[in-house]
Amino acid sequence: MSKNEKEQSFEESFARLEQIVKALENGNLSLDDSLSAFEEGVRLVNKCNAQLTEAEQRVKILVSGPDGSLEKADFKPN
Repeated sequence: MSKNEKEQSFEESFARLEQIVKALENGNLSLDDSLSAFEEGVRLVNKCNAQLTEAEQRVKILVSGPDGSLEKADFKPN
């Protein structure tokens, strides 16, 4: 992973991943370029998944406690 990939936000990584998918779907890349793009795409998918997992763990929801006060609770996906 390049330094630039490490510094990319989730949105930037996802946008780059979309570009890679379009380029691969287009079919105009050479075999070597396709493999390089695929490898970059796999790295970006893993990075995005890690960022989403981290964000999910950080998400807190506010719930009303028994006395009406607000309390933080861990996010629990369905």
